[in-house]
Amino acid sequence: MNRLDTTAVRRQFPSIDVLDEGIRRIYLDNPGGTQICGEAVNAMVSYLKHMNANDGGHFMTSRRTDLLKAEAHDAMADLVGAESGDEIIFGQNMTSLTFSLSRSMGRELDPGDEIVVTRMDHDANVSPWLMLAGDLGLTVRWIDFNPETNRYDETSVDEAITDRTRIVAVNYASNALGTVNDVRDISARARAVGAWSYVDAVQYTPHLVTDVQAIGCDFLACSAYKFFGPHQGIVWGQRQVLERLTPYKVRPASNELPTRFETGTLSHEGMAGTLGAVEYLAGLGRETEGGGTNRRADIIRAFERIEATERPLCQRLLAGLEAIRGVRLYGPGSEGRVPTVAFTSEYISPAALARSLAEHNIFVWDGDYYAMEVIERLGLAETGGMLRVGLAHYNTEEEVDTFLDVVEHVSTGAR
Repeated sequence: MNRLDTTAVRRQFPSIDVLDEGIRRIYLDNPGGTQICGEAVNAMVSYLKHMNANDGGHFMTSRRTDLLKAEAHDAMADLVGAESGDEIIFGQNMTSLTFSLSRSMGRELDPGDEIVVTRMDHDANVSPWLMLAGDLGLTVRWIDFNPETNRYDETSVDEAITDRTRIVAVNYASNALGTVNDVRDISARARAVGAWSYVDAVQYTPHLVTDVQAIGCDFLACSAYKFFGPHQGIVWGQRQVLERLTPYKVRPASNELPTRFETGTLSHEGMAGTLGAVEYLAGLGRETEGGGTNRRADIIRAFERIEATERPLCQRLLAGLEAIRGVRLYGPGSEGRVPTVAFTSEYISPAALARSLAEHNIFVWDGDYYAMEVIERLGLAETGGMLRVGLAHYNTEEEVDTFLDVVEHVSTGAR
């Protein structure tokens, strides 16, 4: 599949050309949130200007809001490969949705039942389950990862999932290490013992094709602001599971899918922006040969192009960091990963390096990025964690090279 025209892509992001005191921004903070595409911005503005209302009414703006919500659900179904928009749940963010759904799932559990979490996850897919276990007297089992391979330890997986397991919470791609995990295998193991699988795909969806049918999981969570949209959380759930669970909601609210789990008045403008982001992604595939006949097919083509664009950039980044004295990389090689790269320098702390990069208007993150267990497992909690840099398909070779030059200059100069 042909790569994207990065120049054309960058024109579709209003923030790309913003200057701070004459200095162009280099957005390498993408794992914490991507830039929003113009199509998403325009969709949000259009909603607020022309159809801002609550849903369920007989008047024009309310009817248009109902239509917008249905379109947003259908768009997200296409993005993740779901059978129906009724299986899509919108909310404030992935964390809030996970806390909410965990409580509904907990009503099906008994004391002594087991929940499995991992030491590679963002805490949004750990704390809800730990708190649920504490509330209900459940047993928590942990899947560990191997610091040498930066992948789940197979023995740990075998030992964690038992006949008493009822929920398995895993991540598709690590927000700290960039590792892409075999969630299809883990979901199958969960299903084999009658457990539900809950997949955090927040870091995966901006980079690779997501297909919930192929994965075979019961839930998959993601965030629109990680795939070029606004701050919205989205969860897909198997229809039969969603229909079985009891939602925590007010009495007058509908008991039908998907609204039974969408508590309160949603951010309709956020849903409009999410629809715009999905349409932007579909457009990247629509412009290829054979595109334009089916949105799901266009999305698949788009991510093939995104992967073809990001992979060489990530390889360039990894090779450049490996060549800098004192740098230690964490995470897998160029295969089996998303372009999220974390490292430490022998000569400068992650926070100090991040501040120096910020002085050059290069945006990165340092610390633990809420992946507390990863940092603890690697023994980096007392030394400030790691510096994390993440690429998106709008980044360029020149930006990667500028970043590498600054890292080399700052870190070696601190010796």
